[in-house]
Amino acid sequence: MKKLFGSYTYTWWQMGVFKLSLLAIGMIAGAYLASFVMESLLVFLTIAVLASGYIIGASLSGANKK
Repeated sequence: MKKLFGSYTYTWWQMGVFKLSLLAIGMIAGAYLASFVMESLLVFLTIAVLASGYIIGASLSGANKK
């Protein structure tokens, strides 16, 4: 049986497909929950900025290099 939370390696195009699917899911959820998103826009923006900053910082520091 394969481990669910293992270490995986993907090609650039597989990651592109994954990101595209997440974008589509996010757009669907945003359209469906538009009033909720607009009421909590500052919260969503804060989460996006913090998460993006973390990913950029981790990428630039080289913390994930083996």
